[in-house]
Amino acid sequence: MKVKVDGDGNGAPPSAAAAMVNVAVAVKSAEGKGSQRAVRWAVEKLLPKAHRFFLIHVMPTITAIPTPSGRSIPVNELDDNVVEMYIEDMRAKCKEIFIPFKNLCNRKSVETVVLEGDNPATMLLQYVTQAGINTLVLGSSSPSYFSRRQKDSGVPSVILKHAPESCDVYVVSSNGLLKNSLSPLLPTETEVHTINQQESNVSYAAMEFNRRASSLPNFTHLNSPAFAHGNSSIHFRSQQRYKQNVEEFTAGPEVVKGGHSSTCSEQSDIQAEMERMRLELQNTIAMYNQTCEHLIHAQNKVQLLSSECIEEARRVNAAQKREESLRKTAAEAKKKHVETEKEVMIARKLLAEEACERQIAELKALQQSLEKQKVVNALMSCDGRYRRLTREEIEVATDFFSDSKMIGEGGYGKVYKGNLDHTPVAIKILHPDASQKKEEFLREVEVLSQLHHPNIVLLLGASPENGCLVYEYMENGSLEDYIFQGKNRPLPWFVRFRILFEVACGLAFLHNSKPEPVVHRDLKPGNILLDKNYVSKIGDVGLAKIMSDIVPESITEYRDSIIAGTLAYMDPEYQRTGTLRPKSDLYAFGIIALQLLAACHPKGLIMKFEKAIVSDSLADVLDKSVVDWPLIEAEELAKMALQCCKLRCRDRPDLETEVLPLLKKLSEFAEMHVKSEKNLIQAPSQYFCPILQEVMESPHIAADGFSYEHRAIKAWVDRHNVSPVTKQRLQHKMLTPNHTLRLAIQDWKSHL
Repeated sequence: MKVKVDGDGNGAPPSAAAAMVNVAVAVKSAEGKGSQRAVRWAVEKLLPKAHRFFLIHVMPTITAIPTPSGRSIPVNELDDNVVEMYIEDMRAKCKEIFIPFKNLCNRKSVETVVLEGDNPATMLLQYVTQAGINTLVLGSSSPSYFSRRQKDSGVPSVILKHAPESCDVYVVSSNGLLKNSLSPLLPTETEVHTINQQESNVSYAAMEFNRRASSLPNFTHLNSPAFAHGNSSIHFRSQQRYKQNVEEFTAGPEVVKGGHSSTCSEQSDIQAEMERMRLELQNTIAMYNQTCEHLIHAQNKVQLLSSECIEEARRVNAAQKREESLRKTAAEAKKKHVETEKEVMIARKLLAEEACERQIAELKALQQSLEKQKVVNALMSCDGRYRRLTREEIEVATDFFSDSKMIGEGGYGKVYKGNLDHTPVAIKILHPDASQKKEEFLREVEVLSQLHHPNIVLLLGASPENGCLVYEYMENGSLEDYIFQGKNRPLPWFVRFRILFEVACGLAFLHNSKPEPVVHRDLKPGNILLDKNYVSKIGDVGLAKIMSDIVPESITEYRDSIIAGTLAYMDPEYQRTGTLRPKSDLYAFGIIALQLLAACHPKGLIMKFEKAIVSDSLADVLDKSVVDWPLIEAEELAKMALQCCKLRCRDRPDLETEVLPLLKKLSEFAEMHVKSEKNLIQAPSQYFCPILQEVMESPHIAADGFSYEHRAIKAWVDRHNVSPVTKQRLQHKMLTPNHTLRLAIQDWKSHL
């Protein structure tokens, strides 16, 4: 490859191709003067015409990663993620090199490239070829680069030699500009001047030699054998030769001055001798400089070894102190170990004693647990008191717990309406996370499975392992829905009288249960449910308590127990003392009776009725939605309810001997009123059962095609094979519910 030198350093690249002009500048470091010089020259000469301008840096290939101790670990011995992180860090540091050069370019579109390889020249040539670079600029920090161009060992030399013909290469130094070209390489005026200046500096170096020799530091402490027998002899001979040459050199002018009178032959000999002395002086100076450099290097090495020796001594001392400290720690640990072994022996003895006691306690607990389990198994077994259901049956009945089937949500679960064996049922599901309600659930199963009364909600089935109770479905919801008169029609007064009598009958049954009475503890309108015929039944006995010992009413006893129930319906004496009696339910019953009369919230209700009775204005507090209240009977009921709401249990009336007779009289009075009203309205003939001759409640179709009351036709077919109407033989004894007729009868009754 041929090169051309531009002496003035202002050369510019040839005309750019019509398509694209790509200029790249190779930089080594941010502090390098050669790189700064190259970037400045490229910005000034090439950047205005370039379409794309690149800054390129070649990063050495990472073969090892240094450690804090000064060692290096090969990358093949490290994890790939660690090596990748280290390479990314090095790339980031390399990219920081471009920051000052970008500032020189003052152009946001400058692109930066980081190459990785051990041979910068090869990497740059590959990138130039692949990226289609038109112009490549390199910097040279040495001002005498042009005098060393024959070595062909530097990056600029290799690139100038092997650069493709499509790429112009510029090497910028402090003394000139070198460019690959077809013309021969010629020295510039600057280079000629530099060479002459270097030759003239030789005489100055002779005078400077003596000064540097006098300022050379004392290296007598370097007494290694190699140095004493090697470099010291060179240093001595160099000094002798230096003195001899200086004497001859200084005597040169005298010989020259006397040469005017000598022959031309002598003048030639003197000049030859001076030239020889000059060359020898140059060699001596070079040898002396080299020796000085070796001595300085040796001195630095000795200082480094000395500091390392001091550091190593410090480490040894620290290790000895640490070893002594560890010895003391080990001795203390051994002492503690001996003490600990003694404590362990004592602890083992205690542990053996405790293990024995624990085994005895576990046996007792196991025995108690087995007894409890027997009780639970007896409770949860399929013993005929209720039907035991599987989870699959519950899921089918509730359409897999569909939201459309949910009819309510209680304190510990949701209530769904379902169909079980073609019968509508209410299914109460315990929340999975309501573990604290498990006791209430089991109590409700225990109580309801033992109680069967027309005015207590019937438990049809249960699934204790799934936390599920199945009740008979109460079509008309709870009494609370009618007291506060939401979307339901207000109840007539005679229905209210009958409901109170039915609730009182249910309470009397609970309080007289054998062998021990049951107290509901949470009687309120929300727990009194109404079936399709508005027959009331007491439900939600989860808080019911079986009373094993009843405190006499004449004794006030304070007990430390958990109060359960709803505050507005809670017995004040039970709330104050914790003593629970059957008459505690009577207080709630009195509040409910007053609510049925006034159809309002229980707050302040007792005082309102007391004032109304005293002032003879009971009609003002009665429910205005009922226009035909029997005032005499209503006043009797109000006075009885107020007696039930007395603060002390001993002041409340007896449920069986005082409350029930009055409520029975009021219920009979209401029934007579209903019958007198019904006499005015005759039901259609198809609504009557052919057997019982009364309006049917659950009509079923038999094999003869006629509809009968279910209980009547079932009893008939169990004893006869013929139809009760046609007297013809029945083809089968299957009974089919007549839902259409039942709905028609219910609709007729609702308009009464």
